[in-house]
Amino acid sequence: MVFDLYENDDCLELNNFYRKLFAEIPDFIFQFVIDKNNNYYFPFVSDSVFEIFEFSKEDFANEKNKLIVYDRVFPSDKSVFFNSLVKARKEVQPWEVEFRGILPKKGLRWFKVSSKTEIDNNGSVSFFGHITDITDLKDKEEKLRLSEERFQFALEASTAGIWDWDIVTNRVFYSSLSLRILELESTDIFDDPERWDKLVHPDDLPKYYEDIQEHFENRIPYYENYHRVMTSSGNYKWILDRGKVIERDENGKPLRVIGTHTDVSLQKEKELELLKTMKLYSDQNSRLLNFSHIVSHNLNTQAGNIKSILDFIDADVDKHTINEMLEHLRTVSNDLNETISNLTQIVTTQSNINIAVVPLRLGEYIEKTISTIKGYDKQTKVTIVNNVPQYLTINFNPAYLESVLLNFTTNAIKYAHPDRDPIIVFDFLIEPEGFKALKITDNGLGIDLAVYGDLLFGMYKTFHKHQEARGIGLYITRNQIEAMKGSISVESEVGVGTSFKIVFNDV
Repeated sequence: MVFDLYENDDCLELNNFYRKLFAEIPDFIFQFVIDKNNNYYFPFVSDSVFEIFEFSKEDFANEKNKLIVYDRVFPSDKSVFFNSLVKARKEVQPWEVEFRGILPKKGLRWFKVSSKTEIDNNGSVSFFGHITDITDLKDKEEKLRLSEERFQFALEASTAGIWDWDIVTNRVFYSSLSLRILELESTDIFDDPERWDKLVHPDDLPKYYEDIQEHFENRIPYYENYHRVMTSSGNYKWILDRGKVIERDENGKPLRVIGTHTDVSLQKEKELELLKTMKLYSDQNSRLLNFSHIVSHNLNTQAGNIKSILDFIDADVDKHTINEMLEHLRTVSNDLNETISNLTQIVTTQSNINIAVVPLRLGEYIEKTISTIKGYDKQTKVTIVNNVPQYLTINFNPAYLESVLLNFTTNAIKYAHPDRDPIIVFDFLIEPEGFKALKITDNGLGIDLAVYGDLLFGMYKTFHKHQEARGIGLYITRNQIEAMKGSISVESEVGVGTSFKIVFNDV
């Protein structure tokens, strides 16, 4: 039966208050009773039952409609609805459940039951509560869930980690992707901001702090910085770090900053490789320009000498000096041939893009060089020490390696100190970056690098008064080494000796 608030005239004023109150409450308020014989009935339902379930109050008064609410429950939610009711009755505990219902006009809706449970002396269990239409709330929850899933998918699909710095508490939230960049397996964490700062490469720290401070002082709209961070494996990765202040106090002081970490190592490596390639082309263009000037100068000089001699012969009527002039002509011709030969070798080295590179035993090629120069200068006692392991191999062109080793060895003998016999030492090194290197040290005349350092590997640059000095050997040698993508450096002291170091493009 339906509970009548007006059946007691003495409570008319109070009932009037309750009636107005219930009219303002959008929820369906009810009293639901299950007696010991499992009979169901509703002693009281509020007028809002029609707005919630599209029933009239009279529908609840009809005993034939004792399952009136249950019949509106969405089929797949009926078991949840029923089991929760049975449990609440059995344990006499609050009945709380969310379920979907199918209404004639509104269609599918979400509802929530919240009720208090009581049992009387007759064993009847009463539920006093309300049912709320939570469809709008569920829709918002679903949209929020989908939004969070999309956001999480976007984060996982990208290489960007999220950080959120609360400057007031000096705590930073790091997402799992930020930690993954550091090669750490971890979930999202809150940590000290110095955690990241300590991992930044020392060379990148000044610019890193400078860019942050510029944004904090509102000189730039957002913070952006490229820097390297050390991973758990001890290697460095390039990071693009972006951030923006989203909260400031009344004085403009930053209170909260959010940003992203993006692993740009691959992009940065390609960028550095491109810069290296551009520098290589620039150097090659400079050498080509220098080479063209040398060719023009040398060939014009030799051609001018030949023309002068021929003009002199034509002008000598008595022909008394023809033999002498022909001897001069032969000398000039030989010099021209040598010049052309040297220039041809340089052109071949610089233009060859398909140079054969094979594994070579460095120690064996040094021994071969030692055998080759045994007869180079029989008047000089030469000591050569080969400290390179016999098993060691490098990837290089065989002809270039023979030429490089022979040139350095003969130069060490050619420019030996007059007061001592030459000693040449070959040592093997591993560079900090892991590349293999060969160091060739002699005790010869030495070179004043303060004066000649920039000219040392130039074409036709000589630094000692030696009758066989041409200034072409070191130029060709450097070209051959760089053609193998290696590098060469020198240390020298006048009167003490010289040390050349070849760093191979080989690890």
